[in-house]
Amino acid sequence: MAKMRRAETMEANRSRLIAAARKAFAKHGFAAASMDELTAEAGLTRGALYHGFGDKTGLLSAVVTQVDGEMAARARQAAAASTTAWEGLLAEGAAYIGMALDPEIRRIVLLDGPAFLGDPSQWPSQNACLNVTKQTVAELIEDGVMRPVDIEAASRLLSGAAFNAALWVAASDEPNLALPKAISAFRMMAEGFLAESG
Repeated sequence: MAKMRRAETMEANRSRLIAAARKAFAKHGFAAASMDELTAEAGLTRGALYHGFGDKTGLLSAVVTQVDGEMAARARQAAAASTTAWEGLLAEGAAYIGMALDPEIRRIVLLDGPAFLGDPSQWPSQNACLNVTKQTVAELIEDGVMRPVDIEAASRLLSGAAFNAALWVAASDEPNLALPKAISAFRMMAEGFLAESG
């Protein structure tokens, strides 16, 4: 019973730290966010942060995983609203790119994430997105919508293109102008995978 309560307390502390860090990282950026301020915001100590995440970078990784997971869910909702699996794939990519305009996503996932956590293709959250794309691509190839192509290669190119387009929009001085260009180019690139119709 005591072990269970301890685990629940640790999970509650973890959630509080992630929520406080998410707010601080979005407002100030990772580098400028104060560990003392964010732990105080959570009502916890630095020791709780170190115990739960190892260090500030570990906390950023947890926040990026949470936000990126929410992005993937929003992109899947966009896909689900489409009439065909192919349009769903395009809608999912466009939705992901479009989230670069969200200030919290822009700062945490697209600017600070790669700068402090390294290669996004190694993030667990990005690999979860990749696995969903692989399933969709496999189905589209099986249904004859996409050309017979290596599923891994096509999925990595499509996922990578959407992520890199979002990075470009996020880093742009004029993101509202960059966004439609990014989505248009993503669609054109993706259409290269379409099977030739009769």
